[in-house]
Amino acid sequence: MINPLVVNSSIHTALYLVSTPIGNLKDVTLRAIEILKGVDIIASEDTRKTKILLSTYNIKKPLISYYEHNKVSRTPAIISKIKSGKSVALVTDSGTPGIQDPGFYLVREAISNGIDIISIPGPSAFVSALVTSGLPTDKFLFEGFLPRRSGRRKKRLQEVANYRGTLIFYESPHRLLVFLKDVLNVFGNRKIAVMRELTKKFEEIKRGTIKEMIEYFTENSPRGEFVIVVEGKTDGYKTI
Repeated sequence: MINPLVVNSSIHTALYLVSTPIGNLKDVTLRAIEILKGVDIIASEDTRKTKILLSTYNIKKPLISYYEHNKVSRTPAIISKIKSGKSVALVTDSGTPGIQDPGFYLVREAISNGIDIISIPGPSAFVSALVTSGLPTDKFLFEGFLPRRSGRRKKRLQEVANYRGTLIFYESPHRLLVFLKDVLNVFGNRKIAVMRELTKKFEEIKRGTIKEMIEYFTENSPRGEFVIVVEGKTDGYKTI
């Protein structure tokens, strides 16, 4: 009989995708700590944030930056180190590597070079937002950050307006209100959950309609990073 709770502490030559906390540092998994302590090198999207995590858990490893603007130049060196026998952990600024970050590029190149990819699962902001939203979880579409320009943003919203599952978006505080107004314009006044600073000290979850959220954030200046969960298309809504 296979034991479902297998502890495997061996670390070998591979690219490890290590999920890290999205806010509260206590959300890191035991396996993530073990891997970060055991690999030869840690590649980080935001070395400042990663240093805080590593210091908290007394992890001392060589740290290199790996972010959107250096991914093309930095990837060959990382691939070379792994092929020479080194183990490398990739961490994003928060959450799971490869979601809305340059990790996808490194993973694709590692696969094309025959390198093992090992995922160390853990926190993910959009999953946490979805399950606390109160909206259906059986079918959903993760869109992440939409284009910054309103015209392109509305075009993408129109493309997903008739999707009948829950929709999930990321947005920054200074664009939240214009984003919500575009969503209202395209989707109609659907149910919505707007969440900021998940797992952090000032975590806030607001549920209601899109119009109610626009009113609330007009009166209360948006702060922090947001995850927006929107009800999918139903027969009761008319889209443009």
